[in-house]
Amino acid sequence: MKPRSLLAALAALVALFLGTAQAAPPPIESFFRIAEFTNPVLSPDGKRLAVVITAKGGRGRLTILQLDDLSKSKGIAGFGDADVANVRWVNNHRLVYTAWDGRAERTDPIWPGLWSIDDEGKQTRHLIYSNNDVASSTGTHLVDRTLPYNWVLESTLDDGSDDVLVMNYVFDNRGDLAGTSMARLDTQTGNRRSLAEKPPGQVFGWWTDRTGHVLAVMTENKAVSELLVPEGEGWKSVSQGNAFTGAGHHFAPLSATVPDWLYVYGPDPEHKVDTTVLSRLDLKHPGAPPKVLLSLPGYDFRGSLVVDSKAGQLVGVKFETDAEGAVWLNPQMKAIQAEIDQKLPGLINQISCHACLSDETLLVSSSSDRQPPIYSIYEPAKKKLTTLINSRSWIEAEAMGMREAALYKTRDGLTIPMMVTHPAGPEKAHRPAVMLVHGGPWVRGNHWADWQWLAEAQFLASRGYVVIEPEFRGSTGYGSKLFRAGFKQWGLAMQDDISDAMDFAAAKGWIDARRVCIAGASYGGYAALMGLAKEPERYRCGFEWAGVTDINLMYSISWSDASARWQDYGMPVMIGDQVKDAAQLKATSPIELAARINKPLLLAYGGDDRRVPIQHGQEFRDAVRANNKDVEWVVYPNEGHGWVALETNIDFWGRVEKLLARTIGDGANP
Repeated sequence: MKPRSLLAALAALVALFLGTAQAAPPPIESFFRIAEFTNPVLSPDGKRLAVVITAKGGRGRLTILQLDDLSKSKGIAGFGDADVANVRWVNNHRLVYTAWDGRAERTDPIWPGLWSIDDEGKQTRHLIYSNNDVASSTGTHLVDRTLPYNWVLESTLDDGSDDVLVMNYVFDNRGDLAGTSMARLDTQTGNRRSLAEKPPGQVFGWWTDRTGHVLAVMTENKAVSELLVPEGEGWKSVSQGNAFTGAGHHFAPLSATVPDWLYVYGPDPEHKVDTTVLSRLDLKHPGAPPKVLLSLPGYDFRGSLVVDSKAGQLVGVKFETDAEGAVWLNPQMKAIQAEIDQKLPGLINQISCHACLSDETLLVSSSSDRQPPIYSIYEPAKKKLTTLINSRSWIEAEAMGMREAALYKTRDGLTIPMMVTHPAGPEKAHRPAVMLVHGGPWVRGNHWADWQWLAEAQFLASRGYVVIEPEFRGSTGYGSKLFRAGFKQWGLAMQDDISDAMDFAAAKGWIDARRVCIAGASYGGYAALMGLAKEPERYRCGFEWAGVTDINLMYSISWSDASARWQDYGMPVMIGDQVKDAAQLKATSPIELAARINKPLLLAYGGDDRRVPIQHGQEFRDAVRANNKDVEWVVYPNEGHGWVALETNIDFWGRVEKLLARTIGDGANP
């Protein structure tokens, strides 16, 4: 070989090596790190932006950005052992915030406490203790006005005062929630006063106008939920339904209101659609039928109202279908949305405003399936958009997978949504796949069903796997028919739906049906185990965390956080009656079918999980290992129902990566 040819060959080898190195997927840490910027909130006058900044390895601190001169921005609050969260402006110069531990393992239920501060970092006050605080006892005779930890921030007001609304959670002697009360709290002095002198009993929800006047309450008695509005010295019933199943004429208000009207979401009063709709009740005539304002074809209404605080006018409605969106009722705001969308194409751009029609600055949150949120300021008069913050600057959108929504048909004719995440790069058919089943199960995919950046899905896609996130009967958000079709169908039709979603993806050519693993957390963990037991030929492996393994144990275990009301009135109807459905509950419990699970399996549990206590995992581990030698078991002692600590996520998803590589990865033999 001539010298030049040798050098050329060496250069090619170096280029190949460097190209391979550059093509290496992002490390696990980059997906599960806390965002650097969170909770941005614009001051009512639009001059300052409050935001929590979390440096790598550090704690989240409250920072005030001075928008006309960013050099004057400064951090004003933080903790050495916790992160600032849930920041709200009380007025133009005063803020409140809570705390949580987003870096370490979670050992207790989170009661986040409450603190207040002004925008210069002065006049601080501790308003509510967190569950980790201990009231000091120094011999002083001064009255400690700091409220106990079972008080929480409910909302801010819009009346120019220093007050906020706080809610007190009241528990019975069994530890179950027995009701709530609401008070107005002065963030300067700590003084509080009740909002209602004679509230009805067992109130579980409160709704007020922007000055703190009570517009409606929701009560619950056993399984009955009732919406009441004030009438004279008493209360008038507006609607009534089942608190668990939603049966009946069941309305729930939205928090933002305008004078004389109560906006509610619930069943279509005109019975034209199966989904919930946004309606309006006339508070002056509460007996009059509600007027439907917004119906979303195929989706239950879920969203919020945008009210101009100065004009007291409803200007828009934010909602969620397969992605977030907004409908603007005001032509000025509609034009502004169009201008912003033109400047930021390919992103979902959500506008936040206060006095929307006269604000000089608006906050814009922009995101997509590949792009974590970025935040900008828009000045309508100048038509000027200034991008300030990228919440996860280390994420390269081009390297992320593409997510798309699809509809699949079940074997009995239902049409159900699913979300699919394809690995980045050139399109490729018949890839290995992970069926990622959401928990709940009576939720809308824990936001897995949305067109947004999702750490778990993007991590798996970065390793070359298609991620199928199916909804299934019992999932909420798509109408009462689909929701009710899931009653008493754990391990039965609900499980068949997941199989049908997989078959749909295979028929589309997206996945290689010979190389599929099933996974999930909580109910999703249950579904992963049931999939391996019910159809062992369908999956090559499974992994689950915090998964239910024994349905009967959900009724009998003594230290679960499941309430007695849920066990008495919800579970028998929605999961199964322990007596009447005893045979079914046994036949659909993974622990009874453990001998049938013979595929590689990863089981992970939190030692302090009070939703699915570790006993579920321990008993199932022992049962499955009797016939399956390829079972990996890991406990994270101080984690709860899901992972909080970065170290936990790195360890767990590292184990997942190895499991998938040897069972369905490119080197695995199908």
